[in-house]
Order: sequence, then structure tokens, then C-alpha cells
Amino acid sequence: MEEKVIERELSFTKLTIKFTKIGKDYHMLLQGGDSPHIGCTVLALPRPSLKRNGRLGSTASVINVTGHKDEYLCRYLAEKMAAAQNAVVVCTGGFHKDGITEEQIREVQQAVEEMIL
Repeated sequence: MEEKVIERELSFTKLTIKFTKIGKDYHMLLQGGDSPHIGCTVLALPRPSLKRNGRLGSTASVINVTGHKDEYLCRYLAEKMAAAQNAVVVCTGGFHKDGITEEQIREVQQAVEEMIL
């Protein structure tokens, strides 16, 4: 089993994504902020792109913990990884920062998008 950890220092906290390869598939664990937690789990499966351009896209199923807003981050990671690796991907995690601002939310989203490239 291969593992890789990517950490990113944000202006106000740290964000961590742990990638574990399981056979040809992947588990991803996202955590960060003041109180990391499990707020969402996403299962993404690769499929032919709906644009019919010969590339792969992905389809996701999501389980959210009531009241949590972690879906964007976990879904983005799972769908991108599934399409890029042609593999089944599960992403679990949560990011929480009390009093987070809109600017800080955008910073977290941008960091996640850059960390998966």
C-alpha cells in the first residue's frame, strides 16, 4: 500500500491531504482547521466524459454529516482523482475553522484545487 501526504500552510491554518493507494484504487483523507473531523464521504467512479471527447470524467455519490459543509472539498478531490487515475476513489474528511470568512473559504478551496493537480 502506497501513501503520500501533502500539507499546505494557509494564511490562517494548515490543510492536509493523505493519499493511500489500495490496489489500483485510492482513499483520500482531507483534514484541517481548528477541529478536523469527518463531515463528508464521497465515492467517485471513473466513466467516459459526457463531452464525448475520449477523456474520462467521474460520477460521485456523497454522504454528508448533517450540518457540515465539507462536500465541495471532498467531492472535488474524489472526482478529479477518479478521472485522472481511472480508479475508484473514496475521499473522507472535514475542515472546520470557527468564524471562517468568505476570503478564507476561497483560500481553502483554491488550495485543494492546487493540491490535486
